[in-house]
Amino acid sequence: MKVSIYAFVVLLAYASLLRIGAEELEQSQQTERISGSAGDVLEDDPVGRLKVFVYDLPSKYNKKILQKDPRCLNHMFAAEIYMHRFLLSSPVRTLNPEEADWFYTPVYTTCDLTPNGLPLPFKSPRMMRSAIQLISSNWPYWNRTAGADHFFVTPHDFGACFHYQEEKAIERGILSLLQRATLVQTFGQRNHVCLKEGSITIPPYAPPQKMQSHLIPPDTPRSIFVYFRGLFYDVSNDPEGGYYARGARASVWENFKDNPLFDISTEHPVTYYEDMQRAVFCLCPLGWAPWSPRLVEGVVFGCIPVIIADDIVLPFADAIPWEEIGVFVAEKDVPNLDAILTSIPPEVILRKQRLLANPSMKQAMLFPQPAQPGDAFHQILNGLARKLPHDNSIYLNPGEKILDWNAGPSGDLKPW
Repeated sequence: MKVSIYAFVVLLAYASLLRIGAEELEQSQQTERISGSAGDVLEDDPVGRLKVFVYDLPSKYNKKILQKDPRCLNHMFAAEIYMHRFLLSSPVRTLNPEEADWFYTPVYTTCDLTPNGLPLPFKSPRMMRSAIQLISSNWPYWNRTAGADHFFVTPHDFGACFHYQEEKAIERGILSLLQRATLVQTFGQRNHVCLKEGSITIPPYAPPQKMQSHLIPPDTPRSIFVYFRGLFYDVSNDPEGGYYARGARASVWENFKDNPLFDISTEHPVTYYEDMQRAVFCLCPLGWAPWSPRLVEGVVFGCIPVIIADDIVLPFADAIPWEEIGVFVAEKDVPNLDAILTSIPPEVILRKQRLLANPSMKQAMLFPQPAQPGDAFHQILNGLARKLPHDNSIYLNPGEKILDWNAGPSGDLKPW
């Protein structure tokens, strides 16, 4: 009873203060620009700073795969599809490969879905190897740098390690042919074999139009203190319960399922997006991988992301000040989550909300159709532009070989 009364008082106090803050925000239409270099980076325009050549691959590597399963357009790995479409009509595209700064190979390696809509990565290594063999045989540009001026979008759970289970992904490692290329991927974790130096970490795909259609008035009070919808246990893949999310999600449920400050459940209501807009904090715990679409949803809906994923590398971290807009909680500290969140002063919460209200922050997390200035497409291009000019050391000497085309599991070497 004491806990319930305490929780009620805390929630009432926060709701009152945050309602006042929301009214002030609405009246003044005030947002807060990101200070320092991060704000400048977020608003950079990549046009004129780089040129990209898009390889014209046979449709079996992309369009035909999508035709077989249009669900790929809406899943959280769809950035590989939309990046291809964006580049085809982008002003940074060049049809002259001799003037290109970067080369892009459009391969839809995640568009192989189970009936439940989960991607199967088992064919991905062979598909990627086949595409690289094709471009290296038909164009001279791969061979002159062994791929060092090429980039690939690899939005799997563990990027170019091409497996959804971390142990297997670590065992596989990044596909050896991609060791010199720049990888654009959703996976990001420091000191992990599946994140190579120089990779560009991006947000997962979340459908912009669908999210836009669920917007509610911005002055709606945030009457939910902590919100989460999703799995706490993955019984089918982790029956003992200690491996999935490294136990962090299970700990959330076990410690806070009866806490009235926490609106948490496995149910996914039709009001999910609206509920996030009524919440102060949205939990973003790791699952099988450290990232999830909740990061995007939290930013877009102004719900302060509570990031529970040790050593995570967040999307566009040089442009988005995650430390200022989010709350980081170590996995071991999940049992203290209520104390951590209730100890944050309301003025700190209000500042985070003002930053989240900045339209440029939201835009950077989305892949809209058509593309918009400052969106995730442009942030990717900004990341590539900042790597220019290429150092002369990337170019190989005549006859020099660096890549081992026979490296990797025997199954990867089979024709695709």
